[in-house]
Amino acid sequence: MGNSYAGQLKTTRFEEVLHNSIEASLRSNNLVPRPIFSQLYLEAEQKLNSLEGGSRVDNEEEEEEGEGGLETSSPPNPYQLPPAPEGCCTTDGFCQAGKDLRLVSISSEPIDVPTGFLLVGAKAPSLPEHLLVCAVDKRFLPDDNGHNALLGFSGNCVGCGKKGFCYFTEFSNHINLKLTTQPKKQKHLKYYLVRNAQGALTKGPLICWKGSEFRSRQNSASTCSSSPFPPLESAGAVAALPSEPVLGATSGLPVGAQQAGPACDQALVTAAAAPAVFNGKGSPKHQQPAKHSLLALPRPSALGVLSNSGPPKKRHKGWSPESPSAPDGTCPPGGGHRAKSEGAGMSCVAPAGLGGPASVTLPVVASGEPVSVPDNLLTICKAKPVIFKGHGTFPYLCGNLNDVVVSPLLHACYQNSQSLSRAYEQYGASVQPISEEMQLLLTVYYLVQLAADQVPLMEDLEQIFLRSWRESHLTEIRQCQQAPPPPYALGPGLVAPVTSAQLPWLAGLAASSCNDSVHVIECASSLAEGLAEMFRLLIEGKLAKTNYVVIICACRNATIDSCIAVTGKYQARILSESLLSPAEYQREVHYELVTGQVDSLGAFFSTFCPEGDIDLLLDKFHQENQGHISSSLTVSSVTNAAALDVSGAPVCASYHLEPRGVGPFQLAVAQKLLSHVCSIADSSTQNLDLGSFEKVDFLICIPPSEVTYQQTVFHVWHSGVLLELGLEKEPMTKQRVEQYVLKLDAEAQTKFKAFVQNSFQNPHTLFVLIHDHAHWDLVSSAVHNLYSQSDPTVGLVDRLLNCREVKEAPNIVTLHVTSFPYALQTQHTLISPYNEIHWPVSYSNGVDLYQESKKYFGLSEFIESTLSGHSLPLLRYDSSFEAMVTALGKRFPRLHSAVIRTFVLVQHYAAAMMAVSGLPQMKNHTSVETLEITQNLLNSPKQCPCGHGFMVLLRVPCSPLAAVAYERLAHVRARLALEEHFEIILGSPSSGITVGKHFVKQLKMWQKIEDAEWRPQTYLELEGLPCILIFSGIDPHGESLPRSLRYCDLRLINSSCLVRTALEQELGLAAYFVSSEMPLEKGARNEALESDGEKLSSTDNEDEEPGAEGSPSEKRSPARRERSRSHDSASSSLSSRASGSMLGGSEPLAHPGPPLGEQAASPTPCGSVEDSRMLGERQGPRVSQGAPAAAVSGHSPGPPPPPSQRSLQVVVTPSSSSSPAGPPPPQPTAGPLLPQAPPCAMTKASRQPPVVFLPKLVYDMVLATDSSGLPKAASLLPAPSVMWTSSFRPLLSKTMTSTEQSLYYRQWTVPRPSHMDYGSRAEGRPDGFHPRRLLLSGPPQIGKTGAYLQFLSILSRMLIRLTEVDVYDEEEINIDLQEESDWRYLQLTDPWPDLELFRKMPFDYVIHDPKYEDASLICSHQQSVKSEDRGMSRKPEDLYVRRQTARMRLSKYAAYNTYHHCEQCHQYMGFHPRYQLYESTLHAFAFSYSMLGEEIQLHFIIPKSKEHHFVFSQPGGQLESMRLPLVTDKSHECIKSPTFTPTTGRHEHGLFNLYHAMDGASHLHVLVVKEYEMAIYKKYWPNHIMLVLPSIFNSAGVGAAHFLIKELSYHNLELERSRQEELGIKPQDIWPFIVISDDSCVMWNAVDVDCAGERGRDFSWSERSVSLKHIMQHIEASPNITHYALIGLRKWASKTRQSQVREPFSHCHVHDFIILNVDLTQNVQYNQNRFTCDDVDFNLRLHSAGLLLCRFNRFSVMKKQIAVGGHRSFHITSKVSDSSVAIVPAQYICAPDSKHTFLAAPAQLLLEKFLQYHSPRFFPLSLKNRSHPVLSVDCYLNLGSQISVCYVSSRPHSLNASCAELKFSGLLLYLCDSFVGASFLKKFHFLKGATLCVICQDRNSLRQTVVRLELEDEWQFRLRDEFQTANAKEDRPLFFLTGRHI
Repeated sequence: MGNSYAGQLKTTRFEEVLHNSIEASLRSNNLVPRPIFSQLYLEAEQKLNSLEGGSRVDNEEEEEEGEGGLETSSPPNPYQLPPAPEGCCTTDGFCQAGKDLRLVSISSEPIDVPTGFLLVGAKAPSLPEHLLVCAVDKRFLPDDNGHNALLGFSGNCVGCGKKGFCYFTEFSNHINLKLTTQPKKQKHLKYYLVRNAQGALTKGPLICWKGSEFRSRQNSASTCSSSPFPPLESAGAVAALPSEPVLGATSGLPVGAQQAGPACDQALVTAAAAPAVFNGKGSPKHQQPAKHSLLALPRPSALGVLSNSGPPKKRHKGWSPESPSAPDGTCPPGGGHRAKSEGAGMSCVAPAGLGGPASVTLPVVASGEPVSVPDNLLTICKAKPVIFKGHGTFPYLCGNLNDVVVSPLLHACYQNSQSLSRAYEQYGASVQPISEEMQLLLTVYYLVQLAADQVPLMEDLEQIFLRSWRESHLTEIRQCQQAPPPPYALGPGLVAPVTSAQLPWLAGLAASSCNDSVHVIECASSLAEGLAEMFRLLIEGKLAKTNYVVIICACRNATIDSCIAVTGKYQARILSESLLSPAEYQREVHYELVTGQVDSLGAFFSTFCPEGDIDLLLDKFHQENQGHISSSLTVSSVTNAAALDVSGAPVCASYHLEPRGVGPFQLAVAQKLLSHVCSIADSSTQNLDLGSFEKVDFLICIPPSEVTYQQTVFHVWHSGVLLELGLEKEPMTKQRVEQYVLKLDAEAQTKFKAFVQNSFQNPHTLFVLIHDHAHWDLVSSAVHNLYSQSDPTVGLVDRLLNCREVKEAPNIVTLHVTSFPYALQTQHTLISPYNEIHWPVSYSNGVDLYQESKKYFGLSEFIESTLSGHSLPLLRYDSSFEAMVTALGKRFPRLHSAVIRTFVLVQHYAAAMMAVSGLPQMKNHTSVETLEITQNLLNSPKQCPCGHGFMVLLRVPCSPLAAVAYERLAHVRARLALEEHFEIILGSPSSGITVGKHFVKQLKMWQKIEDAEWRPQTYLELEGLPCILIFSGIDPHGESLPRSLRYCDLRLINSSCLVRTALEQELGLAAYFVSSEMPLEKGARNEALESDGEKLSSTDNEDEEPGAEGSPSEKRSPARRERSRSHDSASSSLSSRASGSMLGGSEPLAHPGPPLGEQAASPTPCGSVEDSRMLGERQGPRVSQGAPAAAVSGHSPGPPPPPSQRSLQVVVTPSSSSSPAGPPPPQPTAGPLLPQAPPCAMTKASRQPPVVFLPKLVYDMVLATDSSGLPKAASLLPAPSVMWTSSFRPLLSKTMTSTEQSLYYRQWTVPRPSHMDYGSRAEGRPDGFHPRRLLLSGPPQIGKTGAYLQFLSILSRMLIRLTEVDVYDEEEINIDLQEESDWRYLQLTDPWPDLELFRKMPFDYVIHDPKYEDASLICSHQQSVKSEDRGMSRKPEDLYVRRQTARMRLSKYAAYNTYHHCEQCHQYMGFHPRYQLYESTLHAFAFSYSMLGEEIQLHFIIPKSKEHHFVFSQPGGQLESMRLPLVTDKSHECIKSPTFTPTTGRHEHGLFNLYHAMDGASHLHVLVVKEYEMAIYKKYWPNHIMLVLPSIFNSAGVGAAHFLIKELSYHNLELERSRQEELGIKPQDIWPFIVISDDSCVMWNAVDVDCAGERGRDFSWSERSVSLKHIMQHIEASPNITHYALIGLRKWASKTRQSQVREPFSHCHVHDFIILNVDLTQNVQYNQNRFTCDDVDFNLRLHSAGLLLCRFNRFSVMKKQIAVGGHRSFHITSKVSDSSVAIVPAQYICAPDSKHTFLAAPAQLLLEKFLQYHSPRFFPLSLKNRSHPVLSVDCYLNLGSQISVCYVSSRPHSLNASCAELKFSGLLLYLCDSFVGASFLKKFHFLKGATLCVICQDRNSLRQTVVRLELEDEWQFRLRDEFQTANAKEDRPLFFLTGRHI
């Protein structure tokens, strides 16, 4: 609660300090010793020094009894039960003879007890709630002092009567105790049994065994843990109670729990108070309800949340490991845990006749004498004492139980602090938990140092225990880390631990210095004695100054019993109220209002006024002044100086409309969201297939607040996102926009079902489900099942957003958006830490990351303003208000403090209004702060020509109290005739805004709204309206407030609810944007003076209220000032960093001006639900501090925007820096002399964030910092619906980023049973995370809504982009050079070519493929000679850049790369449902090829799923062949031709997924890859067959791949023919075709033609996308298909001419996608050395061999532009590693034997590239000389676009173009074989001066070729004309010789 100690344990060991202190105090003359606490908790910054010490010595008796051991470090030896005799009974609670021994069953039966025997109760671990009745010889039992018990045992069974058991082991077996440890009578015989007044047997006193007292804390834990409670049991389920009473100490269970009000509690009241007790023991039937007393949801309290989970750590050996552990938080089940939204509907409302709201918290039931609570306790004490159970057993309470509260929180804290976390288990037995004595002593020291206005916090106590434990064990831990310590070694300086005998004296000593604020009571026999003593002292008034009473009973044995009572009126009230849930709090307040309990408070207030009742004074004032008050104070006094607009109405220069925009922060966050969605899609888990979505739809879920709803609808409407996503069209109506925003109220289910249904029906739409304000309502739907009748909205979020349909829908992505994500960051969260997006920080290492004109002003900056000592802080508290509340709290102890605070504050506001309106005597009845607020509120409209004022936010969380406040203030305002001066608005989540007509008219005038029906629906639309907004509701629901908010009055927030989320949520209301252009300090100083001036001028009673702002010494103390930190360091002191804004970065959104400065506000607006203070604004002119105000007033606002785009918000521009009270500044002489408008109040409001008033308790909590400088508030429990996993946890650190904080909470918090994530771990996923769920967190009001709406826009754009692809779109080249022939294929409608007709078609030598635009023209005698100049060739680097592309939408038949994931493709791609890659096997396949002169060995990688395509030898499994179909096969679901795709460098981007392209048809697809790329291709394409080329081809080009594909296919054809011939199939019937496809073929199209009229004169056509299956099956069905050698398709172009598709077939070159007949082309090979143009070369050789090439013009292929891989994989670099000089093509060749730099590239590539760019150097006559081309023999090499070639084949009988008339300008002989002879060359004629180029593998063969071809006869050679490629000798360069024709 607000304690602000900043201390740390010093380095000295605690025991040393303790003993030194005692010794010093005994020797000292000073009566008051120095408190030990002050020695321990000093020097916050000091680091731990190394300590020396050994392991602790425990009580020897405890060691002997085996009870002190730490369970984790010394597990007990397992005890083996002997097997039970055959056929006997083994039921728990019955003896082996089958007789019932349970006390509850036989309590009233007569039992024969032999003389000398006593009845005792034995505890069985398996039945912790029962006692088993035994008869034991009393000689073997101890006396009252624990002595004189004989060793051994003698007992009888009272069930079956069997006597004479001489061993307890034997007896325990007989009565079925079923022990897991060695049976000992001391441990298992617990109680004497006695008869009560009715003669029934009941549990009596404990059996006092020597040295092993009964520790009820373990028993209670065991009781809890062995009967786990259902997490959510109906509060009123009395009927469901079991029949057995609860026996044993159920001390962990509060009898009333803290759930005030269920009807069943009345039964408990009477039960616990019943007088029928005997020997101090309550009758069992009265104890029965204890177990089930309201197993309500655990809830956090002001004392933090601590729960005992599982087995006790200081172990009783009687605890059974088998007994199930209670779930965390159910033991103690009702503890002071407060569940925020869970409280609603948790407990039934008490009937009005039962005497109040029944906020009775009944005492914890335990053994011991009953203690009677005095009847008049509350009347005398003025507060209900809160008793915290500590160690040991707690007595019964009876009597006036309404006036005390008992809580198990401290007990739980002690237990948690004794359970070491796993982190410390490694240190073994030497590391013991902190002892009970030390715990209690430290607690006393903690209480002693608390100030009178501070409240104890469990988190503080936990940290004290942790630090003390760490210090005392530092040496042991260090030793364990270095080497194992010797057994029993005592380190030097070891101090003996505190014993229980010393404890009371030491505690008293510690408390002696605290002026009796802590009183220690030591009792001799039991706690009951001490409690009775405390009640007596309270009644006698002797504890008036005492805040805490510590009761210690340390007499019996070695253990202690203790409890701590909080008796201070302030502390007790806060702690008891903190135990109420929000629902109970509201209910109690409502009850007090309804029953009239508050009337006494009203009567008391009416005595305040000197003239009598305030209402009488008001009535008198009203009558006296009626008619005399100016009806328009606002404008009349200032109109003369105001600027006037055209119509004569006053204009305020500070009020401007501004356009909306998206700031850089929001854009950055939107892009981060997008990248997270993409990473989900890119992961291998297949959870999101972005490629399958065509559009985006969304639904925004918000809490049930009407204002938030309207605000969100407005943002969505004006962001334009609906138009951008194509969901709506202009003009949009509000009703349409509302379809996309869902208010989570009772009607939400229908709309949500429609959303889910829509997602089912539209699988290709990506639905984004946005859960805004996501920390609200995290209640599990299991709670709804219990309480659905009382509140249908309980658990609604869980039922809707976590329903199975949403979780499993593959097209729904859920985005949680919140400022307080902590409850979604637990160990069980569904959101992966990788899917969290945090708002970015604005500064990193001093660099501003996002240039913004605005700086976000959040919690850290508010705290910073209190630390810099130069101005009034923006966070304040009102000491006079707090003092009055405290005084009234003592006077009215039965009223809830919220009622008192509200009545006092309303009274203050009423008195202040009266004081300002002309009743100055009322100033003494209000506080300085309230008077300042009211005075400024009433005066602000007078200072503006238009009457603009500011807003005062009055936060009243309790709705009934808000209504009371509204009525009272409205009444006072009416009596004072101020109705038109300011508005009072009651803001409730469930209803809209109601504003009076007068003010609506003003707002419409200011915002230039013409609509007669317009009414403000959001708080943002109240910009500039002077008003008090009474803001009710337990939690804010994301409502944004206007920038005219000047005061944020949070004095009434529920200060007892100290949870981080709740605190930050309330403070987030004031978050703001300020201009970041001026230094803060400069403006701040002026602002401080101005504010002070106002304050001083507004009141005359400062001297009466010295503490109004806290004492001057406190405010100006060095501790507060420390140093004036720079504004940038605000982030470091922050707690809002936790909420995601490290420095609360500058935000796109729209908030105004500097915090304390005189700056221009120039907000950047944006839409955000909770976010912007402005929904859209246009940049106003900025005015620096000294600028003339006239410049502003002279600015005329622009024309109003159209209504549909109307901006809600306005921005204020300062018009003067003067104080309202002071004179205007002198007019600068240089400025234009225009009339000056007075300063508008909005100017000031917009220049700085609002002033926030807090309760003192919260103020202290927010400003206190821990040792690291982190605000204390940040280390509180993060959210009410979660709990800490351990008190042994590190503290949050100030330097943690949002991500680190998230990981911290994910490690150290777990959800409570009522939290919707509680059961999420059991849902099957191994990691528990939902794959399509994201979390966006950022500080409140920073612009998150604008960010996620922007995200939707860019996501939609990306999806559209994902469904598009850039394809090459180039017209065919050389159309004008078509072969001149009369022969055309004129059968326009033929689906297939007619073989006879086709054979008559001439071959078109000209290349038309646009990718060969830079290639040499091929001449033939039939071409017309036109257009000699083909233009300039392109630079090599431009080739890729300048190719034309078109963006096309992917069809459903497209081929895809590895990024495509869809349901249908999963198996095709090889992703098994379990996400494991398919197995595949490697097979070698060898065949010999004579041209290479060696055997070629290829490797196939064949996935298991594809093995059916191959034939394997049996046995052995050797690969024999690839199966081929028959020519006669007619299957519609299968493609006959195997497809081969050579690829390099495109493992990610190659289009190898042909599933959709083949329309699901069965096909064989083989990827042809280089050996070094095999692994990467296999990783990306695990289910594809790979053909791996031999390593010698690693540096080869595409020619090698084509060559090997063709040769392998022919070899396989031969194998298949021979295999199938054995089956009776003819060789010619085997299918001979294969497909060779580029890896960039993306889509295929077909042309539909309509040929009407004679010879198709009226020809029309259209193109459509078709599947590759359609094309392949059409071509494969062609008649006579085996007569064609090569079949291809046209390349697609958007400007395809009619002439290109008019003829269905062409006899010409084919490229990119070819269907090759390997049988016909057996003797024509691809050139395996080629890198470029190998397809042209192959086409020419095929034609010259007399084979047919057919292109289907009615089919086209689209090729995707892929920027990586392919021919770009080849880089030509120097072999000299350090050479960075670029290599140009001219350097690719050099003279032989020269010292030229050699290049690291294949010789063939260098040759081809050199000839492409520099062939004119060899063939000068050929340049642009198409009439005289270069004669190229047996090969086609690209000599560049300006040189033409004529291809001839030297093979006999080959078809060649007629060259008789041609004279050639050059001759190119490339690696010519024996077919080229001298006689062959002599057939051709050359021009004089024509040049020759002969290319050979080496210099020797070059000379031989010259001789063999007799070249020297006609060609002249010179020595200097010999060249080689620039390769080293080992790289086998190519050599060439050039010569001239003679």
